[in-house]
Amino acid sequence: MIESSNEPDRLPNAPHPRETLALIGHERQEQAFLAALRSGRLHHAWLLGGPEGIGKASFAYRVARFLLAEGDPMRRASAAGDLSMPADDGATRKIMALSHPDLHLLRRIPKPDGKSFTSNIPVDLVRRVLERFGSSAGEGGWRICIVDSSEELDRSAGNALLKLLEEPPARTLFLIVAHAPGRILPTIRSRCRLLGFEPLSEGDVAEAGRIALERMGIPYDGSALQRAAALSEGSVKRALSYVDPATLALVEAVRARLDALPGVDLPALLALGEDVAGKAGEAEFAVMIETIQGWLSAHLHAHAAAGPARLAPLAEVWERLARSAREVETYNLDRRPLVMSLFHDLSEAVARSRAA
Repeated sequence: MIESSNEPDRLPNAPHPRETLALIGHERQEQAFLAALRSGRLHHAWLLGGPEGIGKASFAYRVARFLLAEGDPMRRASAAGDLSMPADDGATRKIMALSHPDLHLLRRIPKPDGKSFTSNIPVDLVRRVLERFGSSAGEGGWRICIVDSSEELDRSAGNALLKLLEEPPARTLFLIVAHAPGRILPTIRSRCRLLGFEPLSEGDVAEAGRIALERMGIPYDGSALQRAAALSEGSVKRALSYVDPATLALVEAVRARLDALPGVDLPALLALGEDVAGKAGEAEFAVMIETIQGWLSAHLHAHAAAGPARLAPLAEVWERLARSAREVETYNLDRRPLVMSLFHDLSEAVARSRAA
C-alpha cells in the first residue's frame, strides 16, 4: 500500500502539484489563460473547475510560476507559446520550496498532534492571508493566492475570502480549485471567471502517471499503470492510487461487480465484504467507496442529456452511499452488510434508470 503524506493536498508517493512542471492535457485552458494575460485584462479570480485529480492544482502552480518569474509576465506571454518555466528559474525554485513571499496558500493545516489535518481550511488562515495582501508585494510584482480546494472552505472561511475577492489589491490573482463549482458560495462563484477542466484521456493519464512515478523514483509495472489509467475515469490521482497491485486487484473486482449491474453475484459480493471488513480493511473500504463514486459520477456525466427520470435513481443512490459510508465509519459498524445493501440499491437504481 502507498505511504501516508505529510501534506493535505499531496497524494502519497507522488509529486506535489507545485513540483509538477509538465502539463499533460488541458492545452485549451492554458491558451485561454495566456490570451487573457496578453489582453491586459486578466480577471483577478479564476475558478478552476472539474473532477478531482485531473491536474487543476498543477495548472494553478504553473500559472504562479509564470507570473512570479522575474520580468514582465505580459511581455513574456506575448512571446510564449505556453506557461512553462524552466526548473532552474528562481521563482520556480522558491515555489517548490514554499518560500516565495508572494505566493499564498489556503489549504487544510496539520492538527496540533501532527498526525492528521483539519477537516476544513481554518478561517484564521484566510484572515492572515487577507492581512498580508494589505501590504506591498514582497518582490514588487504579482501576489497570488491558491485555494485548494473550495470544498474545504466552511462558511466563515468562505465569507472571509469573499472580502478579498470583492476588493482585490492591484496585481493580485486568486486561483481557486473547485471539484464541484456548483456547490461553492454563489457570491464567490459570481466574482470568478470559470475555467472548466475535463477528465484526461486514458493515454494522458498513463503518461502523467509515468512522469510522476519516475520523478519519485518509484518502481512500477507498465501494464498495471495502463490498467489503472483505464479505471481512473480520467484522474491521474486515482490512477496513481490504483497502481499498487493489491489496490488495483480490489478496484478491478469492484468494477466487475458494477459493470455487471443490475445483475448481482452474491458469492463475489460476500468475498468483497470480507476484503473490506474489520480494521485491516479500512483502506480497502475507502478504495471501494471511491471506486463506486467514480463509476456513478462517470455514468451521471455520460447520461447528462438523458433527463431527470433516468438520472434520478443514480443520484439517489449516490446520496445514500455517502451517508451510509459516513455512518459506518462514525459508529464503527460492520461493513459487510453495507456491501450487500449497497449493491442491492445499485442494482435497483440501474434497473430503474434503464427503464426510464
